[in-house]
Amino acid sequence: MSNDSTQKVFIVAFSLCLVCSLLVSTAAVGLKSIQEENKVLARKENILKAAGIFNEDESITELYKQIETKVVDLSTGKYVDTDAIAFDQRKAAKDPASSVNIASEDDKAKIGHRSKYASVYLLKEGDVLKRIVLPIHGKGLWSTMYGFIALAPDFNTVKNFGFYEHAETPGLGGEVDNPNWKSVWIGKKVYNDKGEPVLDVIKGTVSPSDPMAAYKVDGLAGATLTARGVANLVQYWLGQGGFELYLKQLATEEGDQNG
Repeated sequence: MSNDSTQKVFIVAFSLCLVCSLLVSTAAVGLKSIQEENKVLARKENILKAAGIFNEDESITELYKQIETKVVDLSTGKYVDTDAIAFDQRKAAKDPASSVNIASEDDKAKIGHRSKYASVYLLKEGDVLKRIVLPIHGKGLWSTMYGFIALAPDFNTVKNFGFYEHAETPGLGGEVDNPNWKSVWIGKKVYNDKGEPVLDVIKGTVSPSDPMAAYKVDGLAGATLTARGVANLVQYWLGQGGFELYLKQLATEEGDQNG
């Protein structure tokens, strides 16, 4: 068969594609366990960052031993007796048996449904709670944004805030990852005197003379809809549909323990 024949060209091309497909498939299967392990480590790293104890010079696995992971039934605010490490909140949210639909009038985060249960991460020193990290998610302009918000033991003061996954516009909505913007969240208050989650992202810059400044975060220039999405998802997850009942009960328990 001539090297220039059409038949030989197709045979060579087919053979090459077959070999490449086998190599890619073998690599994908062989590396799956490593990929899953890296996903777990990446999640732990983000939780450690939210908890304020991440150190790139130290082992993530060792640092994570300081974190106590639990699963909460959001309808009761009580802990669930389950394997908290293995629990996958995002997977549970996709299963009709383990999720609930959210009425449109209550769905500030624009997520449609959520898992009945949610993971929470507690940082303690001995028996003393130092920080609580909560997973949050909701719609921005182009994507569902996934992140964590960390609260102080008063269950009201933000200690850390950030997203680990989103597809907002780089330079605009993508500025949710800007360390300067994330830093303005620290010290802000979530709940007003009535216990309502009112922390908001405004247009422009918060005036220090504003009596409600503690409940407001600077906006993102050119990213009004993303910023609105951030404010809405925070208010949803810290409100009645999210962690509000759990936080109130935890505050009562911590208060009882502290006399």
